[in-house]
Amino acid sequence: MGQPSQPLPALLIVAAFSRHEAALLEARRQAVETWGPIAAEGPLVDFVETDYYVASMGSHLRKTLWAFDRLIAPEHLPELKLQTNRWEARCAESGSYAEPRPLNLDPGYLTLAKFVLASTKDHAHRIYLRDGIYAEVTLHYRQGRWQPWPWTYPDYQRPDRLDFLEHCRNLLRQRLRSYDRSHDTRRTGE
Repeated sequence: MGQPSQPLPALLIVAAFSRHEAALLEARRQAVETWGPIAAEGPLVDFVETDYYVASMGSHLRKTLWAFDRLIAPEHLPELKLQTNRWEARCAESGSYAEPRPLNLDPGYLTLAKFVLASTKDHAHRIYLRDGIYAEVTLHYRQGRWQPWPWTYPDYQRPDRLDFLEHCRNLLRQRLRSYDRSHDTRRTGE
């Protein structure tokens, strides 16, 4: 019989997109204030793979990824998503933007084997966590590279995104080399 064990910590990654640079800058500021410094920032690229968000967010959207320096416990994904939802709501309620949803923030985490994103939407390939939040394994690492699933959004299949996530995986691998499970307070309750 297998014995339950705590997972290794993961790299917190937040996908952020908007057509408004000011909204992205404010979200970045809030995220750094809450979760600490950013270890790596992906390129800010045009989000052209779908027009799904045009009605609620407008056109000419730009998207980036932020990887944070501090590692997280994967079980914190629901509260991370609830926090980013509050920031999105605050941005929408500010009255500074015409769109009903001027900002979209999708937190997730990266392990050496997978890239997981949080969602508020259920689907056949998503697992319910708690508090209305689901998790989706968006990419998996196999044969020395990130691999998509049939449901992986096209923008996460872009070469620049995959290169950035490879860089993040290398950052995580370096961090885990110095990780000492004996001081992991999640296991001992200290």
